[in-house]
Amino acid sequence: MADFSHLQDFLQPVSKAFLNDDLEYDAFQIGGVIDAYEEDHHPDLDAADVVLLGVGEERGSATGKTGTQGPDAIRREFFRLYNWHRDIKLADVGNLRSGAFLADAYAAMKTVVSELVQANKTVIILGGSHDLTYPQYKAYAAHQLIIEATVADALIDLQEESSLRSERFLMDILTEQPNYLRHYNHLGFQSYFVHPRMLETLDKLRFDCYRLGRIRENIEEAEPVLRHSDMFSLDINIIRHTDAPANHLSPNGFSGEEACSLTRYAGMSSRLSSFGIYGYRPEKDKEQLTARQIAQMMWYFMDGRSVKNKEALLEDRDSFWEFHIAFSDIETVFLKSKRTGRWWMQLPDQEFVPCAYNDYLLASNNEMPERWLRHQERM
Repeated sequence: MADFSHLQDFLQPVSKAFLNDDLEYDAFQIGGVIDAYEEDHHPDLDAADVVLLGVGEERGSATGKTGTQGPDAIRREFFRLYNWHRDIKLADVGNLRSGAFLADAYAAMKTVVSELVQANKTVIILGGSHDLTYPQYKAYAAHQLIIEATVADALIDLQEESSLRSERFLMDILTEQPNYLRHYNHLGFQSYFVHPRMLETLDKLRFDCYRLGRIRENIEEAEPVLRHSDMFSLDINIIRHTDAPANHLSPNGFSGEEACSLTRYAGMSSRLSSFGIYGYRPEKDKEQLTARQIAQMMWYFMDGRSVKNKEALLEDRDSFWEFHIAFSDIETVFLKSKRTGRWWMQLPDQEFVPCAYNDYLLASNNEMPERWLRHQERM
């Protein structure tokens, strides 16, 4: 990874001076510590833990535009926040060059993300329209990595007949052969926007879909889902309009604080290596409130990364409380981390999978947790 030059052809530098109106960043601000690709400076990617990549590509959506305004608007707000996570080294490789065609942008993004993931970096992608989830997935397929993917979106983009990639990219991901998707989760869909047949199709494939209301009732339900994911794609349409004015889809959705909880859970995952934030359109924003919301979600992702670094390995049983439970004639073990309070449950094949406290309560009352049943069905 030491050689940055082979990625340079796909990227254009940023200017921290421009983003901060020619003012110096404080040494404790993110802009003061992030190692960014600028005209006269290449970042040291070997030292980086988390890498930012701007992809302002919207040609797969109704706007048909491409540019760097969206990623740079988010950077402007993110760089001004104070850095509380000194154990995590941040780098920024700049913005993806647009290319002549949408396919060129997909290919370039796939190449850059796959290189970074292969080098054990966590990539935060500042989009761009939601169809960029496709090249995010292809970055793993390029190395034949079989993954679990989670998408947070008020819609389910399975409209096969649509001419817009942003409305049908999930069909491409789910049906492409060879396929490298072990499992798919969908968080926060709003039922009145989704055709019932779409949910039936996903359920037949044993994929898990969680209604907005179900997650809002207990936001911690999303944590085991994200802990078991390799890639996370989030459309800002999941956030209600009042908290993210650039979202014009719905007045309903997650609150800003709930969206920050989701990204913190994503950051806590030891498996997750790419996190895409899509659907931000700066021309629809109001006083940069949505850009600030996204910047704070990124800050909480970093906070989750800091927690992840403190978690023990499951093999270190002294760092966990162990609970032996029998339910429905099945004997199993639940583990609870002494450091983070997170839970795991053991499946019949002896594998431990992430779960929630509620799963332990159900098993204690001789009830089969739905999460257990879904894992068994997939096996």
